[in-house]
Amino acid sequence: MNTLTAGAKAPLFTLQNQQGNAVSLQECLTRGPVLVYFYPKASTPGCTVQACGLRDSKAELDSHKVTVLGISPDPVAKLAKFAEKQSLNFTLLSDEDHSVADAFGVWGEKKFMGKVYDGIHRLSFLINTDGTIAHVFDKFKTSDHHQVVLAEIAAQ
Repeated sequence: MNTLTAGAKAPLFTLQNQQGNAVSLQECLTRGPVLVYFYPKASTPGCTVQACGLRDSKAELDSHKVTVLGISPDPVAKLAKFAEKQSLNFTLLSDEDHSVADAFGVWGEKKFMGKVYDGIHRLSFLINTDGTIAHVFDKFKTSDHHQVVLAEIAAQ
C-alpha cells in the first residue's frame, strides 16, 4: 500500500453516487476544498458513527465551503439505503472495483479476528481547490473523525 501524502496531486475520478449519478472530483473542486473519506463498509457500526459525525457537522463544513465525498466499495443500492437510514446530507460514492482506493493508496492487506484480506483502510484526504492534498487524516477514532477534520480546516 502506497498511500498518497500531503502535497501530492490527488487522482481525478468520477464515480456513481447513492442516486446512481456520476460525480467527479474535478467538478467538486470548483466549489471549494473537498474531504474525500474512505470507509470500509456502509451500515457497519464504526462507519455509521463516522458518517453521522460528518452529517452533524455539515453546517460548519459548509461554512468553509468543504464538500464531503464518502467512498466505499459498496454498490450504489447499498449506499442509497445507508444514506436514507442515517439521513446523510453529503455524497456517498461507489468504488466497487476499488480503483479509486488503489489510486489513493488506501486499498491493501487488513487483519481482523485472525483473518487476512484486502480492503479499504479508513483514511481521509483534504484536497485543495488546485487538486493538491492539503492533509491526510490517518490518526482518529470514528467517533471523533469530524472533530479532527474541523480542527485541521480551522487551522489552515
